[in-house]
Amino acid sequence: MPSVAVKLYSVFFKLLLRRRLQSRLQSLSSDQSSTTSAKSFGVSSRPEESTAPPNPSFASDGVATKDIHIDPLTSLSIRIFLPDPSRLSVSTPPVRRNSFPSHPHPVAPSPPSDPNNRRASFDVTAAYTGYLPTSDPRKRVGSRRLPVIIQFHGGAFVMGSSDSAANDLFCRRIAKLCEAIVIAVGYRLAPESQYPAAFDDGFKVINWIAKQANLAGFGKSVGSMDPFGASMVEPWLAAHADPSRCVLLGVSCGANIADYVARKLVDSRNLIDPVRVVAQVLMYPFFIGTAPTQSELKLANSYFYDKQMCILAWKLVLPENEFSLDHPAANPLVPDRGPPLKCMPPTLTVVAEHDWMKDRAIAYSEALRKVNVDAPVLEYKDTVHEFATLDILLKTPQAQACAEDVAIWVKKYISTRGHELSY
Repeated sequence: MPSVAVKLYSVFFKLLLRRRLQSRLQSLSSDQSSTTSAKSFGVSSRPEESTAPPNPSFASDGVATKDIHIDPLTSLSIRIFLPDPSRLSVSTPPVRRNSFPSHPHPVAPSPPSDPNNRRASFDVTAAYTGYLPTSDPRKRVGSRRLPVIIQFHGGAFVMGSSDSAANDLFCRRIAKLCEAIVIAVGYRLAPESQYPAAFDDGFKVINWIAKQANLAGFGKSVGSMDPFGASMVEPWLAAHADPSRCVLLGVSCGANIADYVARKLVDSRNLIDPVRVVAQVLMYPFFIGTAPTQSELKLANSYFYDKQMCILAWKLVLPENEFSLDHPAANPLVPDRGPPLKCMPPTLTVVAEHDWMKDRAIAYSEALRKVNVDAPVLEYKDTVHEFATLDILLKTPQAQACAEDVAIWVKKYISTRGHELSY
């Protein structure tokens, strides 16, 4: 059974969340003053939630972070987690043809050998005027190519953020264990921005990564770039990211977003070159449906998110004329959801023993395996919903083990050398 501390925290969490959800549902029904443009811009965090400030230098844990607002029309933002390449254990993999170009971080641009040659070598990180993790050129490692994990936080679509203290700790752990760049997505929250805002934001981030890769590649191919163009290039990604090895990682409602993005990528593969999603991880997904499963009947009043609160959350997320527990965003196994499941990437599903949503997640994994998709399930005993991603509060021993297990599986698909461990 979960510890006494987890049980107590769950009671207070549910009381607070229920009050917030009911308040926002009432304001959604009565507020007529918000303009369409304000709702479209939306919010990606709540002022009452604790956050962790970005740290652009490699901290004691060896991970640098920074925040970027990537869409001027909405509040969509990201937090990038860059592990120190000099501390990583895996040897430098070869640069793939479709990856970001390599840029070695010199203090100043190298002068061209021929002043009349317009195709002189171009270093985006030297032209860029923003910050880099370290100012010491002796500690910079520019040839290290790292896979990219796009992470979507939890919070029932109505709370949480990419820079929350809990999400920051989890993403740092994943970045180190997977030896990858983590991009945590600060998608728009409900009810200010209803479906499909958060889901569209997930796909916008994929497009932004593709544009960054193409822009950096263009700068290298032509040998020069104007100052405005250089300011558009994200130097951490240009120097270290390999977009041909991307993984989607969704937590709770973020798993719904990840699965939506994966499905949309199947239909848009040629539009997001050179980005390639090689796998996805769904951690206790926020799935629901009209026909109850066994766990929904047995654990309807379980810890943190009980069934009634989740239904209330979905009323905030889905427009009134679209509300249904079998909406494609809520139920992954509704008929004709598309595309065919056999087209989905390898999918690892993590579930908690005392989570009422676990059976539907397991059923989805079973459906993927039936069409020969690598889709294992990891169930952790004596755990509750978000046990691994709320470790800053819950302090459960399974949290570290879960992150390590996720890293083992993910490395099968992001390692350039292959991986000997599997489930």
